[in-house]
Amino acid sequence: MAASVDGLAGKLAALERDDLRRTRRVLDSPQGPRVRLDGRELVNFSSNDYLGLANDPGLARAVHRSLDEFGTGSGASPLVSGHLRAHEDAERRFAAFCGLPRALLFGSGYAANIGILTVLGGPEAEIFGDRLNHACLHDGARLSRSVYTRYAHVDIAALGRALEASKAVVRIVATDAVFSMDGDVAPLPEMLALCERHDAWLVVDDAHGIGVLGACGRGSLEHFGLASPRMVYMATLGKALGGYGAFVGGAPDTIEWLLQRARTYVFSTALPPLLAAAACAALDRVERDPALVARLRSRIGEFRAACAGLGVPVLPSDTAIQPIILGEAARALEVSARLLERGFLVPAIRPPTVPQGTSRLRVSLSAGHERDDVERLARALAQSLG
Repeated sequence: MAASVDGLAGKLAALERDDLRRTRRVLDSPQGPRVRLDGRELVNFSSNDYLGLANDPGLARAVHRSLDEFGTGSGASPLVSGHLRAHEDAERRFAAFCGLPRALLFGSGYAANIGILTVLGGPEAEIFGDRLNHACLHDGARLSRSVYTRYAHVDIAALGRALEASKAVVRIVATDAVFSMDGDVAPLPEMLALCERHDAWLVVDDAHGIGVLGACGRGSLEHFGLASPRMVYMATLGKALGGYGAFVGGAPDTIEWLLQRARTYVFSTALPPLLAAAACAALDRVERDPALVARLRSRIGEFRAACAGLGVPVLPSDTAIQPIILGEAARALEVSARLLERGFLVPAIRPPTVPQGTSRLRVSLSAGHERDDVERLARALAQSLG
């Protein structure tokens, strides 16, 4: 026992030595464009709250109504007695919002992706994943007992060669729609064409695209105008939609099979009904208020223009995620600390979240920010990088 404990202590010391040990910040305010940390108000560029809905009064009112009607907990797994009217309404609402035949509500995006890949995959399957996919897609592929083939980031030619060479009975391509640490968008139309040619599923994780992409903020499927029964679409509620949980949408038989066999759905207590109500309220807000998505797009353009004018080297990205590659972890921590001194909360992202040598600042923009916020951040970045 002592050796095991000492081993962990040594590993923690190694993280500290390599500038890779994480610490949690304690916020004394709701999530929003400004937060309170250690008695200071900071302009917050660290959150995935892309539409500023995490502390939206309309969502809060929907939660209060649901709390009065359905209580705090669902009390059981969905297939026992935990599927309440609030869950049913949210699933129908999400399917309609995204133009999908049917949807299923999961406890989290992580659980949803593991459920999808372990149900569709298996010993006779091969899963093809982008190297920069989110961890839950990598973990789902490994847990599925499928052959797992990773291809170079958004390399359609490499994916095509891998699919051509595959002898698997079942083929599954799994990808982020918006890559969470780079902000770029997967070429989904070309990927779907490959999947149709090679009789493969296309599993799309739109965690960072829902509420951001598409003319009306309906996500990557709207953005590209895509629809296909071979697509399985996952979108989370904890980012642009301001709540918690995840939906999976797709063809009716696909969703029914997930309902019957996805272990992360079948053997989990259903999401609290108040979170399902918050999801409906968020979808309603995005649908009736197109200015919300337009405002986010304005902030993205203004920030990128300000950075270009000041020589701040942001990666190419038209999404709310604007990364600045700095290389070593110590350098990312140093610049993040300088920004904190200037009143901006911008996280340093380090391995294993990103590859070695690519530690970065990850600027997350929100419709809740003002133009002055993003332009002042660009100036602070130019000063802090010097």
